Amino acid sequence: QVQLVESGGGLVQPGGSLRLSCAASGTIVGSYIMGWYRQAPGAQRELVARLTTGGSSYYAGSVTGRFTISGDNAKKMRFLQMNSLRPEDTAMYYCYLYDFNRNYWGQGSQVTVSS
Repeated sequence: QVQLVESGGGLVQPGGSLRLSCAASGTIVGSYIMGWYRQAPGAQRELVARLTTGGSSYYAGSVTGRFTISGDNAKKMRFLQMNSLRPEDTAMYYCYLYDFNRNYWGQGSQVTVSS
């Protein structure tokens, strides 16, 4: 059984930075993709960033140049460095892992950007 544990998040002023972490436990065979979705109140869940075990990354257009995803494949961890945060980045951020069979989800981390 794969489980994801998230940490980080919180309240930050516009222009500030936060770092999210996600650690997976359990057996994962082969390649996988890990990243984050976010969901703001009343909005659909959107993909923010993802990183494959092969090193391929993807960013949503709204965060490109501000967010950076990195990771440690051996430790099954991903990190999301979020800089120049804006009020519109306020959302619940959910870590996910896709092992090409199914998705696994973390518990979510609240990010609030407000002065």
